[in-house]
Amino acid sequence: MTRKQRRLTIIGGSLAVLALAAALVLNAMRDSIVFFSTPTMVAEKHILQGRRFRLGGLVQPGTLERGDNLAVTFEVSDGGAKLPVAYQGILPDLFREGQGVIAEGALDATGVFRADTVLAKHDESYMPKEVADALKKQGHWKDDYGAKANGSASQTAQGLAQGLAQGGKQ
Repeated sequence: MTRKQRRLTIIGGSLAVLALAAALVLNAMRDSIVFFSTPTMVAEKHILQGRRFRLGGLVQPGTLERGDNLAVTFEVSDGGAKLPVAYQGILPDLFREGQGVIAEGALDATGVFRADTVLAKHDESYMPKEVADALKKQGHWKDDYGAKANGSASQTAQGLAQGLAQGGKQ
């Protein structure tokens, strides 16, 4: 084997090892690339208990219950499925029923999502793109969700409440 052939063999082998390493890393991160999973996605994927992920959707009206030592339970829905969430800590100031939320945590043995972080949307007209896309996919998106950025907070809340009420009837 000549010197040139040896060099090409080493370069080719190095590229193959690098490609294999990149493929293994991308395969391991395949499920982590999603910014959050909706309750419907959680049911479809059959996510194992104890596996950390982000859960996103709307806080179902009438499900928020406060307990002792800052314990809170509520349900997150995407219009198709609901998932109970338990959290212990201080909730964001803008957290309330009917609003978009993203929670980080894991499922326990009883099927309850145990959150260790809860994020709420930052104003009355903003909705994370992923939440809006999930609502559009489920058929629960209303065009006035983002159109009332210049309107009052009460008008936006009314539009969101109407959208949730209509979504619950389907």
